[in-house]
Amino acid sequence: MRSTSLNRARPGLAGRLAGVVLAAGLAAGGIAFATPAAADQHGPAPTKAGLERNGPYQVDTYQATNVRGFKSATIYAPRSTTERFGIVSIVPGFVSLWAQMQWMGPRLASHGFVVVGVDTNSLVDGPTERSQQQWAALQNALADSRVNGRIDRGRLAVAGWSMGGGGTLESARAHPEVRAAIPMAPWDLVNKNFSGVRAPTLIMGADGDVVAPNPEHSIPFYQTVGAPEKALAIVNGDDHFLPTHETPTQSRMYISWLKRFVDDDTRYTQFLCPGPSVGTILSELDEYRSTCPM
Repeated sequence: MRSTSLNRARPGLAGRLAGVVLAAGLAAGGIAFATPAAADQHGPAPTKAGLERNGPYQVDTYQATNVRGFKSATIYAPRSTTERFGIVSIVPGFVSLWAQMQWMGPRLASHGFVVVGVDTNSLVDGPTERSQQQWAALQNALADSRVNGRIDRGRLAVAGWSMGGGGTLESARAHPEVRAAIPMAPWDLVNKNFSGVRAPTLIMGADGDVVAPNPEHSIPFYQTVGAPEKALAIVNGDDHFLPTHETPTQSRMYISWLKRFVDDDTRYTQFLCPGPSVGTILSELDEYRSTCPM
């Protein structure tokens, strides 16, 4: 059991200006990147207990229409006509349905995110197919007049479980406009190098996972992810099916990660750096590694 935190120096003004110039040059050459947005705070100051239950927003639920590229999706949106929120597309794993992890929909939406819970064309689709359908479902929501007025198109995120977790890493690598990624017990036998992922990435695993063992999946994925800000959290006393049941640790960490990196809300850094406790049988996590986002 161990906890590793790596602090990273932030660039000065000159460095940030150089980055803006570089991004502009790349965009002019045909590679488009999302314009960094200012911090966007939704809801009251966070507390540990508050992140472990539903948040301040009432939630509207819709079934996706005009479906193309995926089987179906459920969309959860905060009930507000005066705010725009980030959006996260979540895809389940091999032979699994969104219904198995649907607790995340109303939980995340109640804290200020539009959530798209995806069902794939086939239960046996692999990570690449799940990535493609995850992205298609996100685009579907962006075009849905019932919810798109509540969405900030510059704040996109992806998440997924098992093969959907592998697909999430593929989505983040393929789409540089993604602002955050959360692979949960990720599985991918074909793709093992995710150095092209630049979005802040939280990998959530479990110490009892024998389907996607951490030494073969979560840990090497974490090591190769190229994002300057990333974390690996391995939950104590759980298994591969961790995302299918609500836990305080998952709720707190998923919300905090999305708030910190989709909304740029630094009020949530306290729950990620230095992170939950490790080191004893009663600890939430068996292991936590992080670049310690500030």
